[in-house]
Amino acid sequence: MYHINKMRRVVIFLIRIGISAGILCFLFGQVEIGKITEVISHSAKSMLLFALALFVLISFILFLRWRMLLMGLGLNLPRSLIFKSFCLGFFSNLFFPSTVGGDFVKSAELGLRTGNPRRVAASVILDRISGYSALVTVLLLALLLGHRIVADAAVFYVIGIISILLIAMLSVLFNNFLFLRLNKLLHLLGRIGEALCSLHQELYNFKKQRRIIVKNFTYSLIIQLIMSFATYLISYALGVKVGLLYFFILVPIINTVSALPISVAGLGLREASSMYFFSRVGIPKETALAIALLVFSMIFLLSITGGIIYILTFSYKRLRGRSVI
Repeated sequence: MYHINKMRRVVIFLIRIGISAGILCFLFGQVEIGKITEVISHSAKSMLLFALALFVLISFILFLRWRMLLMGLGLNLPRSLIFKSFCLGFFSNLFFPSTVGGDFVKSAELGLRTGNPRRVAASVILDRISGYSALVTVLLLALLLGHRIVADAAVFYVIGIISILLIAMLSVLFNNFLFLRLNKLLHLLGRIGEALCSLHQELYNFKKQRRIIVKNFTYSLIIQLIMSFATYLISYALGVKVGLLYFFILVPIINTVSALPISVAGLGLREASSMYFFSRVGIPKETALAIALLVFSMIFLLSITGGIIYILTFSYKRLRGRSVI
């Protein structure tokens, strides 16, 4: 059974690689590669370095945001321990589906280390909920200010779907009526259901931590704003003269699409959605693809750095499974 499951995971991974490779091949067939290299070669390098610095800042705030949630759940762990798991998760995003695959890795690693996998998993889920809530908030506020400049109906459809998903997620996790009924269903699944029920209980109880929720959500808003602005800087470095407001609308949509778990590290999905939506506001397809590739390059650089930090600070004593709390 173990070998069958392992083989199945390998096959699924290869399928996702195929999806990413297939989408990228199709996209490169739609553009002139020479124009992409030309656009990048003539870019303002100082502006790109500034954008990279902003991505580093985003990573730092992401770490602080997760640490805040761990502390709110009663896991007062050393910063170094959390940072190592954070770096491992960041690195693992390169090899897992979507842009959130590393969450499972860092959750499993830190859960094993602390002996409290349920609370660690709850912190990771809450971390993603906070980020997604801020993404939708920035998106809706930007749309409120710039709805007249959005001419593509697809943008409104996608925003509607994204908003409905957030409402459904928050309702299931934090609405008392739905919470009680979901717990009854989870208990029918036996031991797995009991584990999910306990995890759900951790998530539901966290809504009492209002001060932490507000502070954490503020961090998430800052992250989303910086992410959109950093992408705007990359486009500006490539010679694009499009208003900043467009990026506050389109970047959250592109990030949501790239998080779909059908590709590896969001490759292909990020590039395809960037080409589609950026081209709708007058950005040439080659430039739009160049923007997406530069965004991924910066994420790739930070992920590799995270992997190197984890390897250099790894201690084999951690494999003994001794609890730190």
